[in-house]
Amino acid sequence: MTFRNITAEEAEPHLNWLDMAAALEAGHELPKGEVQNIVMKQGDNVMLSRHAWIDGMGAAVKTGMIFPGNMARFSRPNLNGIVTLFNNDHGCLEATIDFGLVTKWKTAGDSLLAAQKLARPDSRTILVIGAGVVARSLIEAYSAGFPNASFTLWNRTLDKAEAMATEYPDLDVTVASDLESAVRAADIVTSATMTNQPFLKGAWLQSGQHIDLIGAYLPDMREADDDALRHARIFVDSFETTVDHIGEILGPIASGAIARTDILADFYDLKSGGFARQSNDEITLHKNGGGAHLDLMTSAYILEACP
Repeated sequence: MTFRNITAEEAEPHLNWLDMAAALEAGHELPKGEVQNIVMKQGDNVMLSRHAWIDGMGAAVKTGMIFPGNMARFSRPNLNGIVTLFNNDHGCLEATIDFGLVTKWKTAGDSLLAAQKLARPDSRTILVIGAGVVARSLIEAYSAGFPNASFTLWNRTLDKAEAMATEYPDLDVTVASDLESAVRAADIVTSATMTNQPFLKGAWLQSGQHIDLIGAYLPDMREADDDALRHARIFVDSFETTVDHIGEILGPIASGAIARTDILADFYDLKSGGFARQSNDEITLHKNGGGAHLDLMTSAYILEACP
């Protein structure tokens, strides 16, 4: 196979959200991947490298350079990176792939796959919390998986949500000013914020809902309170990358709000049927924590999809 350098502009026209979710599901039928992370810091600047190796798929290294002062000092992006993909059989470099492209399709594809298994198939109202890059990809992914759904947007800064709503003239998109009312009215709630303090309250949740939590990725970050987890059947994309690493799960276990055994399944339980909704009345909650193995699965899908 010839080496490829795949850019977002080249790849996007060939990618499909339903195919992305299917590729993630298929990837979890292979042997469980080995995953390692390496973090290096110089002051506020961070280099994060995430490594994954899956027998039958290959290996990938996703490296990001997070320089928070870049935009202010140099008018350059604060986050830069690359994904390198290595062949499974001979270990040779197959491709370098745009960092943002892999992150976008991995993150929203992860949430879409979970919703396909955990949300009610007749879900019609989807609340998107946040108005950043991830929120935009969630609208794309969920509109593909739930083509008859309408979207409600909520953001702490209302005008950002209003501006984002205008980007989707072909979809039914409205903006909510009151979060509690929007949560209560939604069939699916997907949240992608950078908050450290939980704002999504279990008291607002309704039977039959699916809750998709994305934003928290550090031990001190949370989007949902203890009651939200107590009210729900809880699932994660990966036990290894969430339970001991992300505040959304760490916090409630530490407080005694939930037990480790309350985390019912991850994507490796898809094949057995363990990662699934059991009734129309239950509340399901999914923690999208990511992981290098998902970056590898996404990169392999992108390489295969691009002619």
